[in-house]
Amino acid sequence: MYSDKNRGVLTGEHPGKATELPVDWDAVRIFLEVVRRGSLRAAAEQLGVSVNLVRSKISKLEDQSKHPLITRHVDGIRVTAEGQHVLAVAKQMEAAAFGIQRAPTHARPEIVGEVKLGVTEGLGTFWIAPRLIEFQRAYPKLLVDLKCEMRSADVLRLEADVSVQLDKPENPDLKVLKIGRLHSMPFASDNYISIYGLPKGEDDIRENHRIVMQVAEQTKTLALYKQHSKGRPQVGFVAMRTNVSSAHVWAVAKGAGIGWLPTYVPAIVGGLVPLDIGIQFQFDIWLTYHPDVKRIPRVKKLIDWTIEAFNGRNFPWFRDEFVHPSELPTQYKGEPLANLFAGFTQSTTLRTAQSV
Repeated sequence: MYSDKNRGVLTGEHPGKATELPVDWDAVRIFLEVVRRGSLRAAAEQLGVSVNLVRSKISKLEDQSKHPLITRHVDGIRVTAEGQHVLAVAKQMEAAAFGIQRAPTHARPEIVGEVKLGVTEGLGTFWIAPRLIEFQRAYPKLLVDLKCEMRSADVLRLEADVSVQLDKPENPDLKVLKIGRLHSMPFASDNYISIYGLPKGEDDIRENHRIVMQVAEQTKTLALYKQHSKGRPQVGFVAMRTNVSSAHVWAVAKGAGIGWLPTYVPAIVGGLVPLDIGIQFQFDIWLTYHPDVKRIPRVKKLIDWTIEAFNGRNFPWFRDEFVHPSELPTQYKGEPLANLFAGFTQSTTLRTAQSV
């Protein structure tokens, strides 16, 4: 209890040893959102509050810490060195808040058990696996069995509770939702370009270049190759064939050949240049599960989280419309891409062929 005379001093304590008022958790929460969204305006839109309120809360937090926490730039905000320290503490506070929310109550049963998520190997490795940390921290007593395969998981045979796939399931007994679209375009590494040069178009690729192919159940690669190769045999033209996305990405990154990759891949792997030669492929991303499993609380949590993980409003590379890799830094309003893909790369810059 605070005394009336010495505000901020606990009753019974000496006035000369005043205890500072507690940090405003709302200001901390807003600071976290500003960092994650990359701008004051984007954070305000996400939280449903005014930009002025966001600005006021950040100022209050800076006054309490006695240091500027962020600097404002044309393309968004940057976190200062002092801000990085506050950010680390803020994340601990958030984790503690989640812990309070997860405390078991009679009205809200604890989420415990095992959930199985099936997903294509590329999306599972490069997108879902790193971000499942958020889900696991929110529900630490859940065991997530992540199955990354290029064939679709059979949810009717309980291979997975929930499946994310590029083939639309046709079984009428399943619940099927389109949750995003994967856009693929050709990329080449700096190393490859230094040897073979930049291709001038589709004909030039067929005549003077080498490609890398990923042949798997859901990629439809062979049909696409037949459509665009104009009868050229694979031997002497295809430098490497692989069945998994991770090997495909690294082969292109190391200069084995030109390969078609998702548009967000340059944020993960440095030294990749998107090639604007007019050959792009799109794959709709489908989420499927048996309707009965959504009544299980832990599976419902996984379904809701997975849908949000492919939300095109937050992640522009999953929108229906094509967004060029060079536009992603301005279209994407969340935390810095280097943070989003932390663990795969330290820091990369998205570039276009024109900048080479």
